[in-house]
Amino acid sequence: MSRGLFVAKALLLIGSLLVYVPILAAEVTTNSGLPNSTSSNNVVGDLNTDAHNVVPVETVHGLSLYDTPELPEDFPYFPHVNPQAPKGGSITHTAVGGSYDSTNPFIIRGTPATGISQIYDTLMASNPNEPFSLYGLLAEGVRLDPDRQWIEFDLRPEARFQDGEPVTAYDVVFSLDLLREEGNPFYASYYAGVDEAIALNEHQVRFTFNDTESRELPLIVTQLPILPRHYWEPRDFTSPTLVAHPGSGPYRISEVDPGRRIVYQRDENYWGKNLPVNVGRYNIDRVIYDYYRDRDIAWEAFKAGLTDFRTDARAATWAIGYDFPAYEEGLVKRLTVPDVNPSMMQAFVFNLRKEKFQDPRVREALSLTFDFPWLNTNIFYDTYQRTDSFFQNSEMEATGLPSEEELALLEPFRDELVASHGSDRLFTEPLPIDQPTNLRERLRKALDLLREAGYRVEDGILVNQQTGQPLSLEVLLYDSGLERVVQPMLRNMARLGVQTSLRIVDINQYLNRQRNYDYDIVISHFPQSNNPGNEQRDFWTSAAAEAPQSRNRMSLAHPAVDALVEEIISAGDREELDTATRALDRVLRWGFYVIPHYHSGETRIAIWDKFGYPEPFPEYAMDLDAWWVDTEREAELQRRLRRR
Repeated sequence: MSRGLFVAKALLLIGSLLVYVPILAAEVTTNSGLPNSTSSNNVVGDLNTDAHNVVPVETVHGLSLYDTPELPEDFPYFPHVNPQAPKGGSITHTAVGGSYDSTNPFIIRGTPATGISQIYDTLMASNPNEPFSLYGLLAEGVRLDPDRQWIEFDLRPEARFQDGEPVTAYDVVFSLDLLREEGNPFYASYYAGVDEAIALNEHQVRFTFNDTESRELPLIVTQLPILPRHYWEPRDFTSPTLVAHPGSGPYRISEVDPGRRIVYQRDENYWGKNLPVNVGRYNIDRVIYDYYRDRDIAWEAFKAGLTDFRTDARAATWAIGYDFPAYEEGLVKRLTVPDVNPSMMQAFVFNLRKEKFQDPRVREALSLTFDFPWLNTNIFYDTYQRTDSFFQNSEMEATGLPSEEELALLEPFRDELVASHGSDRLFTEPLPIDQPTNLRERLRKALDLLREAGYRVEDGILVNQQTGQPLSLEVLLYDSGLERVVQPMLRNMARLGVQTSLRIVDINQYLNRQRNYDYDIVISHFPQSNNPGNEQRDFWTSAAAEAPQSRNRMSLAHPAVDALVEEIISAGDREELDTATRALDRVLRWGFYVIPHYHSGETRIAIWDKFGYPEPFPEYAMDLDAWWVDTEREAELQRRLRRR
């Protein structure tokens, strides 16, 4: 269930595995944000004025990245929702991966339960009909310094955790410190621009920034998940747990059954159910995630009515699989939702920590063995397009030769880029990269590149001329459903003399090997929003290359990439942002760090026909939180299934 565009962005990065009254007085606080009558640190004077203590900073109900929010202060609910949507019923999702062993999604250790983000509230919530706007949730008012040196929030006094304890500014400070110090390293990177959080009093909190160039940073802070200090402070946060711990969100953990399911129950006493950002949302009583080890078994479970919501990522199933009785009788329906964000880059990723992948000619040669036209025709029913760009289908995608503005960003790193990429093609040749379409020609070019890189074929085996070692690689998977994509590529590699293998392991072993960079090639995803920002540090930078469980799966460390990421984060307007992303896209694509897969440009959904939902869908997200269950149709479906 979506909790908003910005929080979804943060939680998706972790899972691939994504926030009005003047201040009258300020309490003195320690660095932990707790009251301290003896300390003189962190005293703030005129807290509701700008950096020069001259002009009062207005308290507002919402924030937007480049302009002002569309909805007025007195908006009753988001325009796309049905404010009269009935409550009740259940929705059962499929979770593929075998099991989970933790209800704490914020740490490195353990495999977190699917859907756990539903138990947490953030300071503000995003509107799925706007690209970059947020409105008050835990916070009823917000003040942003014009110089972007700080942001302040007025918390709602009525906000409560699910155990009845109030949500205070001290919980906010505690959450930031805890996540950065003991949570997944992603959080230290994601909130690196935050200097500190200060509890001004019980219901007011200030974040100060050491990075005033990032326009997105204040909005990122609004999406900080707020954890209960009274619960976590006496416990070991770094250890996996299966306890149904309290959050402050619309759902609470109801049933924990590892290996089978996790269940979330709508909180009847949810403190924020009547807020404008929540009216008409969170309508379904029980949200269930049933676990299956295999996608094929999960598909059979859906057809049998054991699960009732499915995102169908398999082209063959979508094309010819819906010939079962329930679909033919109209009990199951299909929806396609156009993607409005850049098409996600899914790809085979080379582990650059391995010496054999250091030469860009080797990476380019191996990328030529992926025969997308054959896959699309023989497996995908011609439903996909090849992905070229890390920002595909957006204004941020690099095309043609670099512009003058791009060259201004790239030229300072020309020597490093030519050395790392093995040529100056990045500067002199256009995108997309011109490669042969015929497989025989592709393999011939691949073999030429491998020979240039110092390999030769001996008795059918490709060996390094200097070391005598064969070129061998292993693709690591946890989902057998992707084997049909991997095997044709491995067969083509074998035709070049490369020794290949495919290893499929359970999800826990996969995550452990991934965290330790113990692989040659894995499949990874690089989702992008329409406004890339701080999360890019976790995808590409040198700091992330050394961090366990970062999204920098290739372990890329390059000064030009680091600099371009900072250009993206500090972009002052849309034009600067697009220029920086195009330059980054160009560097990544000419580096051949991944073998791109494909995309469809839409999300395919199958549901048992018991749901109601607002139409048309919101412009920037589908917002499952605004769906509801027709309990009469649900009961009728259950009766019909029992009669089968």
